Amino acid sequence: MAKALFLDRDGVINEERGDYTYKIEDFRLTSGIIPFLKAAIDKGYLLIVVTNQGGIALGRYSVADLEKVHAYLKSLLAAENIFLTDIFYCPHHSSVSTCLCRKPGTLMLEEAIAKYGINASESLLVGDSPRDEQAGRNAGIPTLMIPSNADLRKYIDYL
Repeated sequence: MAKALFLDRDGVINEERGDYTYKIEDFRLTSGIIPFLKAAIDKGYLLIVVTNQGGIALGRYSVADLEKVHAYLKSLLAAENIFLTDIFYCPHHSSVSTCLCRKPGTLMLEEAIAKYGINASESLLVGDSPRDEQAGRNAGIPTLMIPSNADLRKYIDYL
């Protein structure tokens, strides 16, 4: 079975701005994300993003806006020879409807585990909020909690 590095997006991969990040001009990678991802690849991890994107349900931005930002993210990483295995996102918001995919729900994680034959206990979820930690715990994935916008070079030894 494979092992995966599950990554929250806002605050882990890109800078948390305190508002929805759905425009390329607002998207900035966090410090140390490139060496962190390269170390994960060297250790045999699949790279999977799991992100709540409730702004879609709230009408703040569209799926097309989100896809443009994700294409931009992929291009930034590809320039460093880093390729994501997949991106899973939840477009729902708890103020609009309930779902099983919005973290702390585990559906995004369960879908990734099933799709890629992932061993949850050998994997790692990196997040910056209690809902990330709870989702990882509920899915049986060890979880590393970091401060939002942390320099991920400090956490390479956790891989």
